[in-house]
Amino acid sequence: MIPLKTRRLILRRWTAADREPFARMNTDPGVMEYLGEPLSREQSDEVVDRIKAHFRTHGFGLCAAELAEGGDFIGFIGLSVPTFEAAFTPCVEIGWRLAAEYWSTGLAKEGAREIVRYAFEELKLPELISLTAIGNERSRRVMAKLGMTHDPAENFDHPKLPATHPLRRHVPYRLTREKSRNSLAQ
Repeated sequence: MIPLKTRRLILRRWTAADREPFARMNTDPGVMEYLGEPLSREQSDEVVDRIKAHFRTHGFGLCAAELAEGGDFIGFIGLSVPTFEAAFTPCVEIGWRLAAEYWSTGLAKEGAREIVRYAFEELKLPELISLTAIGNERSRRVMAKLGMTHDPAENFDHPKLPATHPLRRHVPYRLTREKSRNSLAQ
């Protein structure tokens, strides 16, 4: 049940106070490197509105992530249902976006592990997918650390990006409930 807590994080629903730090984060070219162009405040607010609507529709979503100590908003970690068609859809995707100052701290993995637990133990989902642009090695490392596996034969061109877009080629990673039990027990 949301909110979820880890040793260093609280994963919760979004509040109005999250919009400003999220918008600031979305102007960072490093954060947006594998997501497209930096976002305007209006575009960032539209993302928050879609995330909140997803929670209302599905009962789960991309959780606002805050530090347990101090309460600073650091980004999001959570679940979403992709709105495009691909060989692996329909599915539930696990994803994250953190402000750059929190990269390489283990927070993405820590929060994602709690989301995996929530997805499999509480929501009883059979499988999770994670998607990223093929060159996003940071996210791919987190996916691998979660025990997710990648089959290069499943790589795909993201249908929401133009054919010539440099980020169009994407990789899906998968994790089943059964495999998760085995990898999280280790």
